[in-house]
Amino acid sequence: MNILDLAIQIQQIPAPTFEEKARAEFVRDLFEKEGLKDVSIDLIGNVYARMVGKKKNAKALIVSAHLDTVFPFSTQLQVREEAGKVIAPGIGDNSLGVASLFGIVWSLKNKLNHDVWFVANVGEEGLGDLCGMKEVVNRFGNDVIGYLVLEGLALGHVYHKAIGVKRYRITAKTAGGHSWSDYGSPSAVHELANVITKLTSLRLPKEPRTTMNVGVMQGGTGVNVLASEAKCELDLRSEDPKMLSKLINQVEEILIKADRSDVKIMAEIIGERPAGEISSEHEFIKLAVRCVEEQNMIATLTSGSTDANIPLSQNIPAVVLGITSGGGAHTVNEYLDVDGIEKGMASVVRFVERVGGVEN
Repeated sequence: MNILDLAIQIQQIPAPTFEEKARAEFVRDLFEKEGLKDVSIDLIGNVYARMVGKKKNAKALIVSAHLDTVFPFSTQLQVREEAGKVIAPGIGDNSLGVASLFGIVWSLKNKLNHDVWFVANVGEEGLGDLCGMKEVVNRFGNDVIGYLVLEGLALGHVYHKAIGVKRYRITAKTAGGHSWSDYGSPSAVHELANVITKLTSLRLPKEPRTTMNVGVMQGGTGVNVLASEAKCELDLRSEDPKMLSKLINQVEEILIKADRSDVKIMAEIIGERPAGEISSEHEFIKLAVRCVEEQNMIATLTSGSTDANIPLSQNIPAVVLGITSGGGAHTVNEYLDVDGIEKGMASVVRFVERVGGVEN
């Protein structure tokens, strides 16, 4: 079996965030078939397996790929192939990343001095809040070589900065009423819309890049009803932790001012991804860049919000590497470029091979 065939098999198993069990069990069974050691699934659903190195007491490398997707169970998971592309929901993010764990096993089994722990983790997408990687780092801590995070659609990118993220669920509550007889009384939908308008009117800097998004909005019970409740989910991000803190303060000030006796505005924190960074001059990152460049690709140092946020926020070496190029991530028309897989896997395999300090 090749990596692409395995990625398609994985993609065909639905795995919405918090509902990754079937995919996790599939991956566990494959780890066992490969003869890896200490195969297990922890209490929150992460899958672990150890490839034993030749050198005893050497620090281990942790290689992870997230199991979950953004797509609900109702999503049709059909696969199409055309013009060198494979098109399917979640094929690159992150079915290919999970399949690549096995690509490393197939290439390097019984060849390494250091142990490698492979982890297929839960909770990377959406409201998972990186719960899977938090548990992984709690387990292994900083007594490791570092963390390599695999993403299917990031070929040539070397992520060494973690973007800080904070997410809120904002709720507006009013007495509600009839749209005609109670006209003039506040509607939760209108009040929440006013809040969102004020939030999105905030001027955000291009440098450091800072973003805001209202990704979900819901409320009301009928076209002729003054809504008694409405909710939205707000995503805030910045490359600069200080800028993110400033934006958070501005947002919370708007929410406080919108709260009054006849309109209750409440905000619940539903996600918080810590920022972090490892220097581009760190040997861990320099090795990642070399391994990419050796495949005749340009290595692009970049930042992102990924599972690497957790180790990076704790000053533990971590890097994200991609397997191929593609597009349409988080849409039903997501696709990957077949031709890039060979180079991407070669760069990742070389990184795992050499990170223990032995050049081959």
